[in-house]
Amino acid sequence: MVKGTRDMAADPQTEPVEPAAPGSDSKAPSGSAAGRAVERWVAFARRKLRAGEVGSLPVVLVLAVVWITFQSLNDNFLSPRNLSNLSVDIVGTGLIAVGIVFVLLLGELDLSVGSISGLAAAVFAVLNVNNGVPEWLALIVGVLAGTAAGTVQGYSFARTRVPAFVVTLAGLLTWNGLMLYILGSSGTINLDENGLVAKLTSYYFTDDAVAYGLAALAAGLVFLVSYRDRRRRMAAGMRHRSLQVIGVRAGGLAVIAFVSAYLLNRFQGLPLALLIFLVVVAGLDIVLRRTHYGRQVYALGGGVEAARRAGLHVTRVQTAVLAVSGTMAAIGGLFLASRITSVSQSSGTGVLLLNAIAAAVIGGTSLFGGRGSTWSAVLGMLVIQSIASGMALTDTPAAVQFMITGGVLFAAVVIDALSRRSQEAHGRA
Repeated sequence: MVKGTRDMAADPQTEPVEPAAPGSDSKAPSGSAAGRAVERWVAFARRKLRAGEVGSLPVVLVLAVVWITFQSLNDNFLSPRNLSNLSVDIVGTGLIAVGIVFVLLLGELDLSVGSISGLAAAVFAVLNVNNGVPEWLALIVGVLAGTAAGTVQGYSFARTRVPAFVVTLAGLLTWNGLMLYILGSSGTINLDENGLVAKLTSYYFTDDAVAYGLAALAAGLVFLVSYRDRRRRMAAGMRHRSLQVIGVRAGGLAVIAFVSAYLLNRFQGLPLALLIFLVVVAGLDIVLRRTHYGRQVYALGGGVEAARRAGLHVTRVQTAVLAVSGTMAAIGGLFLASRITSVSQSSGTGVLLLNAIAAAVIGGTSLFGGRGSTWSAVLGMLVIQSIASGMALTDTPAAVQFMITGGVLFAAVVIDALSRRSQEAHGRA
């Protein structure tokens, strides 16, 4: 196996498993099944922590502390209105952070995503508003502009072997300049508030059944996929999850999903932006975990030369990863433009790049490559936007927000470094 390829033991999402053997579905009294499941979970958690595989536990704890703190300072923080707004606010930057995750898995960094997001939004606005191109076509061209920019950078990085952060730093300046050139002297272009792009963040499914139905569907799919995977592993004589673990996993997701649906329905319903975000994150997570391409990405994060000697097409994978990053940056830029229904010369600038990178790292994606998932971007973005939302409700200066976010990011990097050191000590890195 290529060094750095993510195996099941090193996967932070892997649960305790039981060996496949005749009678592995124990015939012991059901009353003791829950106790045995808890014991396995405790033993599993201890092994993971000793090996430095903390997974998403630290960021979940940080998120809980942030929510409890701000709720104690302002009762409106966990109100349905604020949580609904929070769920939409995380989407634009969160989509960009998902692309950053792909690049970080290679052990590289993309500094151009902010400029690419602004470029895509500018291309869409100029085509649609200034030139009368249909919204759907202008939207596709805008996304393709981001894909093209990422592909150019990826190919340059792969062929020249210049570090990606240098190539994308040049891209940051180039794409930002191109955005300013496309916008021209007008500076700001207002979008149609009733148009397709504007509705990406303003449309809500007001029927309660939609949110509850999707919550049930998500929990059911997780159970069915896990159960099917268990059956395949049993048939092949491989280690597999127990039914108790599968049930707890699906049940936990169902609780989170239905509580979220209840809170969202108490305001305006399920936001379309949140639905699109979660579908994209889940789809790309499947790409990383279940496809040959995804395994190659993880393998490259463990060592380029080792991957090349193992027969991987390094240039193709590296180019594709930067193309994915550019595409996600373009999509995120369109959602950000949708949120304010305008595109200006400041689009894609400011702290957008820093927040996108911070979200991926805070969520648990390793800076050293080879470890992380698309869900890292969701968790990290929840932390960052929760801090911003709480600060706004408590009238705290923006300077304090930056310091707190920086502190959380520093803690995440320290945990990542200590985790990697522990894994090396256990021969798992």
